[in-house]
Amino acid sequence: MKTPAAFGFAYRPGTIRFGAGTVATLAAELDAQGIDQVLVCCGESVGATAGVRTPVETGLGEHHADTFAGTSARKALTEAAAARDRYREADADAFLALGGGSALDVVKAAAVLTASEQSLPDAARSLAETGTLPIPDGDLPPILAVPTTLAGADLSQMAGLTAGPDSGALNERVAGGLSDERLMPAGLWYDPELFVHTPADVLAASAMNGFDKAVETVYAANATAVTDATAVHALRLCRTALPELGGGTDDVETLSDAVAGVMLAQYGISNGGSSTLSLIHAFGHGLTAVSDVQQGVAHGAVAPHALSYLFSETDGRRELLAEGLGVESAEGVVGRVAEIRDGLRLPTRLADTAVERSALDRAAEITAEDGLMANAPPELDATESALRDVLAAAWE
Repeated sequence: MKTPAAFGFAYRPGTIRFGAGTVATLAAELDAQGIDQVLVCCGESVGATAGVRTPVETGLGEHHADTFAGTSARKALTEAAAARDRYREADADAFLALGGGSALDVVKAAAVLTASEQSLPDAARSLAETGTLPIPDGDLPPILAVPTTLAGADLSQMAGLTAGPDSGALNERVAGGLSDERLMPAGLWYDPELFVHTPADVLAASAMNGFDKAVETVYAANATAVTDATAVHALRLCRTALPELGGGTDDVETLSDAVAGVMLAQYGISNGGSSTLSLIHAFGHGLTAVSDVQQGVAHGAVAPHALSYLFSETDGRRELLAEGLGVESAEGVVGRVAEIRDGLRLPTRLADTAVERSALDRAAEITAEDGLMANAPPELDATESALRDVLAAAWE
C-alpha cells in the first residue's frame, strides 16, 4: 500500500472541543479568543428544541448576545442578510452556527455581508453574475460552530448559498457558493448529547453524507498521509456506530463514535482550498440539482453503484478502504457501504426517492461537469454515458 506522493498540508482548523457536555466550555474558549458577544444562528426547529438551544445559551453565559432562529435548508441570501442585521442590532462580535450545515452556510454568508457592507440586492446580483459574493480584504467576524447533524460541513471554509426574487434584485432563484480560509470556524464544539435531539431521518441522511467523505478521501487523487490517517480511522468508527443510528438513538456512547468518525472524515478536506470529495459527492450534486432529494439520501442509493464502477475502472485504493471498513476485497467494500446504508434505513434505490427517472440524463450531465470530478483517481475516464449507466443501476 503506497503512501501518497509528496504533499503540502496548510489546513488550519479552529480549536476543536469534543465530548459529552462540552458546550459548557463555550464561555472559557471565548474568553481565551477574546470574543465578547455572540449571535447564535439556527433554524426554527433547533431554536424550538430546548434540549439543544438551552445548553448552548447557558454555556455562552454573558457572551450570549441574542439568538436568530431564521436559517433554513434553502441557505438563502435573505436569511444571511437578516442574520447580519440582527448581529448589528445585538452589537455582537462573533457568529455561532447551531445545527446543521445550512445554519453554518448562512452564517458564513452573513459574516461576508457584515464585512463587505454590501446591500442585499447588490449581493444577489453578485451571486447571479459571478456565482459568489465579493469577500473584502482584512478580518471577517469570527465564526463558531456547534453541529447537531453528521454531514461533516463544520470543518470547512466553503459554503453554499441561494438567492431569488425575495432579494429584490432577481427574477429567478440562483445558486452559488463561498470559499475563503477566513470562513473556517475559529472554534468548534462537538457535543454528542445534543445529537440525541436531532430527528432520526435527518441524522441518518446526514450520517451517510459524512461517512462518504471518509470513503472518498481515501481514493481521492489529492489524498495525503494525514488524510489517510484520519479517513481510515473515521471508517473504523463509522462502520460500527452508523448502523445503530437507523430509527434514532439516545445512546451517547454510540453517538460519540459517530460524531468523532464524521469529524475525522471531514478533517483536512479543505486543505489549501482544495477538497478530497469526488465521485459520490458529484453524483449527489447532480441528483439534488434535478430533484428535491436530500443529498445523504441520494448518496445512500448511488454510493454502492458508484464504488462498483470505480473499482471496475481503477484500483481505487481498495486495500486501504477494505482495511478501514474491516473487509477483505473491493466487493466487500461495496457490500459494507450498502450494509451501513441499510442500517441507517435509507432508500436502497433512486426509484424510492424524489428523483424522477426522466431526470437521470440531466443528473449525469451535471455530475460529469461537477468540479469535484477533478479529484477522482486520474485513471478514471468518467464519461457522461458511463455516469448515466451508474445512475440507471442505482434507479433499479
